[in-house]
Amino acid sequence: MLIAFNKPFGVICKFSREPERRTLADYIDVASVYPAGRLDTDSEGLLLLTDDGALQARIATPRFKLPKVYWAQIEGAPTEDALAPLRCGVDLGDFRTEPAGARVIAEPVELWPRDPPIRWRAKIPTTWLELTLREGKNRQVRRMTAHIGFPTLRLVRAGIGEVTVEGLAPGAWREIDAGAPWPGRGNGRPRGR
Repeated sequence: MLIAFNKPFGVICKFSREPERRTLADYIDVASVYPAGRLDTDSEGLLLLTDDGALQARIATPRFKLPKVYWAQIEGAPTEDALAPLRCGVDLGDFRTEPAGARVIAEPVELWPRDPPIRWRAKIPTTWLELTLREGKNRQVRRMTAHIGFPTLRLVRAGIGEVTVEGLAPGAWREIDAGAPWPGRGNGRPRGR
């Protein structure tokens, strides 16, 4: 089984309950599924869950180079030159990132309002970036944008492989074809739920 879940802001990526904190158990009542990778509590968007350990490894392990697409709302307005380091790889001290796809985009039309909304400051513009990574270290996107001088205000994972968050409201999930977007597993498309 493979589940695509749109994780809301503030939800912790675990099933064990926490006092006064939302976890996956508040949204998904399916036995024996576990996250294939993680999203920070303050990040939103696509999280895949499965009951298949081998599939979980194929999704989460950087060795398979599965593209992960993020939408990042950043503080400021970067130039193409400012984005160049992201495309080449950034030395974050404890590791150097692999080259990432990085481009300025309009605010995604399918984006939902965040609860709570991000802080808004009239004198500081914000910009949306689409970043494509094939690795996933702890808080990597936030650290990358901060490194080039543009802190991330909101971070949404929009896709993993061929699976996207499109059509999923925050807190909603659907079962998808586990044979589709993973290396060596053939072709297929998401099934609705």
